[in-house]
Amino acid sequence: MLERLQYVKQRFDEVSDLIIQPDVIADQKRYVQLNQEYKNLKALVEKRDEYVRLTDNLNEANEILADGSDAEMVEMAKMQLDEAKERLPQLEEEIKFMLIPKDPEDAKNVMVEIRAGTGGDEASLFAGDLYRMYTKFCESRGWRTSTVDFNEGTSGGFKEVIFEVTGEDVYGTLKFEAGVHRVQRVPKTETQGRVHTSAATVMVLPEAEEFDVQIDMNDVRIDFFCSSGPGGQSVNTTKSAVRMTHIPTGLVAQCQDEKSQHKNKDKALSVLRSRLYEMELAKKQEEDAKKRNSQVSSGDRSAKIRTYNFPQGRVTDHRIGMDVFDMDGVLNGAIQKFIDELQLVANTEKLKESEVF
Repeated sequence: MLERLQYVKQRFDEVSDLIIQPDVIADQKRYVQLNQEYKNLKALVEKRDEYVRLTDNLNEANEILADGSDAEMVEMAKMQLDEAKERLPQLEEEIKFMLIPKDPEDAKNVMVEIRAGTGGDEASLFAGDLYRMYTKFCESRGWRTSTVDFNEGTSGGFKEVIFEVTGEDVYGTLKFEAGVHRVQRVPKTETQGRVHTSAATVMVLPEAEEFDVQIDMNDVRIDFFCSSGPGGQSVNTTKSAVRMTHIPTGLVAQCQDEKSQHKNKDKALSVLRSRLYEMELAKKQEEDAKKRNSQVSSGDRSAKIRTYNFPQGRVTDHRIGMDVFDMDGVLNGAIQKFIDELQLVANTEKLKESEVF
């Protein structure tokens, strides 16, 4: 392992020199990539330093114990040996997972799209519950959320809501939430007390930078219209909302959240760019999934991933067969336990494939 970690240290030193070079700083795409690599390598180098310290302590302790001439030193050596033996196996596992090549998209910000599926008004209410769940989760992670577009349901909630999430390693965390979420509960309008099943679809798109996707604006039709919903006097009187249609693919993106037409145009373009980027990424994920037979990142948007069963107070993730009996907690953003398990399964699959060790 030390030999492998030495290569990491050499690359870290190399990247540290590169990111301060003027020609690298001038190349935005390369500079962003190298900065992300620097951050990942820095964490690994810190683990390497701990590994070197512990192995040195282990060797030193064994030498003192073999000598055995100083009783006080022998006692200290035993403590040092116990600490190293306890920590080293755990540290090796941590390093193995950190050495798995990261997906370059994982560090990106995201666009999250939640759409009500089957179930009418109840599906819209559930989409609203999911929106609240994710905004609460993002808040707990210190990430910033910003609404891009929404279409409210007739009895509350959303037929569709799109929001942007910015922060650290957002896509790498939220990508596991993409798919069909199902809810089983008694709707407020149900007089007989029968449990209904409704669904909502969640899509998580990595936010594409300008250098990731080049859009020819001649291929884009732009329409302006009046915003709907709350927002003061400018609503329904000023054409500040923007809809963009990418003619070659038929993809449509719109934004009506801002009062400024210019800001809405920028946000709509960002959504369009992310959707085009995600189209290519979905193809790649599908190919990877066929190779890996992965259960957690198949790229299949129609896959039912989680059920929220209100009568039993149970949330089930079907990909890993995990049940959590804390409905209130989950709907208030406590989904990290699911994400941790899904990341562990995905990393274990990658570890089996990799030739790191």
